[in-house]
Amino acid sequence: MNINYNRNKMTENISAQKTSDRLLSLDFFRGLTMFLLIGPIYELMQESENGVISWLGWQFEHPDWIGIHFWDFVEPFFMFIVGVAIPFSVMKRVARGETWKKLYFHAVKRALLLFFLGIAYYSVSAGKPVFKLWNVLTQLSFTYLLAFLLLRKPVKVQIIISLGLLLLTELLYRFWPVEGFNQPFTPGQNFGSWVDMKLMGFVEKSHWVAFNAVPTAAFSIWGVLTGLVLQSDRTYKQKIRILVIAGIIGIIAGLAMSSITPFIKKIGTSSIILETGGWCLVLMAFSYWLIDIKKIQKVPMFFAIVGMNPLFIYLFCQVGGGKFLAHIAKPFTYGLFFWSGETCIAYMNGLLTWFLLWYICYFLYKNKIFIKI
Repeated sequence: MNINYNRNKMTENISAQKTSDRLLSLDFFRGLTMFLLIGPIYELMQESENGVISWLGWQFEHPDWIGIHFWDFVEPFFMFIVGVAIPFSVMKRVARGETWKKLYFHAVKRALLLFFLGIAYYSVSAGKPVFKLWNVLTQLSFTYLLAFLLLRKPVKVQIIISLGLLLLTELLYRFWPVEGFNQPFTPGQNFGSWVDMKLMGFVEKSHWVAFNAVPTAAFSIWGVLTGLVLQSDRTYKQKIRILVIAGIIGIIAGLAMSSITPFIKKIGTSSIILETGGWCLVLMAFSYWLIDIKKIQKVPMFFAIVGMNPLFIYLFCQVGGGKFLAHIAKPFTYGLFFWSGETCIAYMNGLLTWFLLWYICYFLYKNKIFIKI
C-alpha cells in the first residue's frame, strides 16, 4: 500500500499524463453531492405523515447536536472531492508549462476568492456587511489551501498532518481551561465557541463553529492522496484496494471512537471526521470502479453535468435562485396537478424546480460554459 511520491517523480508522472484525461467518476461524485445539496423537497418529506418518508426527510437535516444523519456526509464529500481534483488540476497546468510558483499563486488567489465569496454570501443574505466564518466556502478556503500546500510532501507526512489535525482538535476541546468554554461536548461551552467569541464576538445560534475548518481539512488532504492514487500507474485493482482498505479503517475507527468522542458534526469531532472520511474513500472507489472501469456512464452522466459547475449551482441556490425557479414552476404544477391536492402539488413543484436547476447546469455544459475561480 505504498503510495509515496517524491517531488521529481510526481512531476514526471504529471507530465506524462494526457491533458485530455478526465475521471467521469469524479464529476459524478461531485455532481451527485451538489444535486443532493440543492434538493428542494426535504422539508416536505420531513412533514409527511408517512413514517418512512418523514425519516428519509430528516436524514437530509443535521442532528441538533449529537448523532449522525446522511446530511452529515454531504460537506465531507464536497471537501474530499475538492482534494481529489487538485492533483488532476495540477497535472493539466504543469503539462501546459506552468511553474510551481505560478501554481502556488493561483492556489492562494483561489483560497482568497473562496473566503470572499463565503463572507459575501452572509452579507448579501443579511443586507449589510457581516463577518461570519461558518459558511462552507470560508471553511473550504482553508482546507483547500492547506491540502494544496501539502501536495508535494511525502504521503506519510500528509497522513501524519491530517491525523495530527484531528488529535489537535481532540486535545483542545478536552483540555481547554477557560471557564465557561471548558465543556468539550456541550453546545456553546466548548473550545470552538471560545474561538468564535474571539474572532466574531458571538456564538452561532445553532452552535456551528469556525474552528471546524481545522479538523475538516483532513477531508481535502485525504482527497489529494486519493487523487494521487488514481493518477498513479497502478492497476485499477490496486487502486481500488488501497482506497477501500483505507476507507474501511476510517469507518471502523470512527465507530470505535464514537463511544468516547461522540459524533458531533457541528464541532467536527474526530470520530465523525474519521467515519465520514472513511465513507468518502469507499464511495470514491466504488464510483471509480463502476464508471471509469466498468464504463457504466449514461446514468452517472446525469449527475456529472451538475458536477462540472459546482460553484455556480451552489451560489445560485444560496442567493435564492432555487426559490425563484420554484415560483416560475408553480403555475405549471398547479395547472397540471390541481386535482391531486396541495401535498402532491408541492412535491411536484419541488421536483420540477430540481429539474430546472439541473437543466441550467445542462445548458452551461452544452455551451461549454464552466464557471471556475
